Parts: sequence; C-alpha cells; structure tokens
Amino acid sequence: MKILIFSDIHGDARALERLMGIDADYYICAGDLVNFGRNLDAMGELMRKRADRVYVLPGNHESAQQITDFCARFGFHDFHGGTFEVQGFHVSGLGYSNPTPFDTPGEYSEAELETRLHAFDGLKPMISICHAPPYSTMLDRITNLRHAGSRSIRAFLQREQPRYFFCGHIHEAAGAGEKLGPTSAMNVGKKGYLLDLNQQSDLGFI
Repeated sequence: MKILIFSDIHGDARALERLMGIDADYYICAGDLVNFGRNLDAMGELMRKRADRVYVLPGNHESAQQITDFCARFGFHDFHGGTFEVQGFHVSGLGYSNPTPFDTPGEYSEAELETRLHAFDGLKPMISICHAPPYSTMLDRITNLRHAGSRSIRAFLQREQPRYFFCGHIHEAAGAGEKLGPTSAMNVGKKGYLLDLNQQSDLGFI
C-alpha cells in the first residue's frame, strides 16, 4: 500500500505530470496546487486519471471553498479536516497555514489551527498531513534560517505523536526531514514523498 504525498506545485505542470505518473494507491496533495487560486482546473485535468485516489488539501493559496468545488468537479476527495483509514493507520488532513505576511486566502490564526487539530485527538496510529510545518524545526526554516511554521501544529505533534507527519508550505525547507520524538516528519515539497505501508518503511523522497 503506497501513499504519495506532495505539496506546493504552484502551477508547475511538469512536476505534477511526473507525480501522476508514479504508481501509488493514494495521492495526497498537501496544498498550493496553484497561486492565489488561479487555474486550478488546469491542474485538475492532469490529476483526473487518478481521480478516485486523489485527496486534496487547500494550502494558503487556495480557499477551502475553492478546493471543495474543485474536488466536486473532478471527482477528487476534499480532505480538509478529514480522515480515512488504511492498513490500520488513521490518515488525517488539515490545510491552510498559520498567518503569513502575504495576505493569502488560506490562513488560520494559531487558535483556529489548534481548535481544528483537536478533531484528530486520540487517533492512533496516525499519519498526519498538514499544509504548514511545525514551528522551530528543520521543516520550517526560511531565509537566514529563521522559522515560520505553526506553534499549534508543533504542540499537536508533541501531544498526539503520530507515526508520520508530512507538510509543505516552506519552499526553502522542501526535502527536509526530522525526527520529532517518535514522529518521522518530512517537508515533502513538489518532488513528493512515497510511503510504503506494506513494508512499514519509507521509500523516501522521489
């Protein structure tokens, strides 16, 4: 059972075509397929052949309503705030980011992120997927090694300790991985990450 997680395509058709050419049982987009919600349907056409296996979160560049409508048009699964089970794992998803300086459409306050993350309390074992990374980790480093991630997501990971955590959002940290207690955490970026649950091991960044 293979799960392909990717994020931050930002309209890069070639990158998305490559991902859709990889064989997996589930394809999870952790947000930001496009910039400021523009030209989503062009990305949808590239994912259509995998439609019944595609799960989509809104990043900070898409609103929740845009993703709900987008998924309805193409037959994808709207995964924002959702869960599903696969091979004994609870897979949870939450889009949007903590506040940014750019006034993008998909931002929550830290308080709102905290409230929404409580919906996943007690799910064990869990694979957690968010658009934003946890604060003060290798996954959220921006220019000059400053941190721009979410304190609420970090608190959630410390409290619930999922087996795996995947995110995007911070482009400079794409490809970064870190062990946060028992949690294997990765910023997947647009290259993506392939997880093989049959082998209970990571196939890794692709």
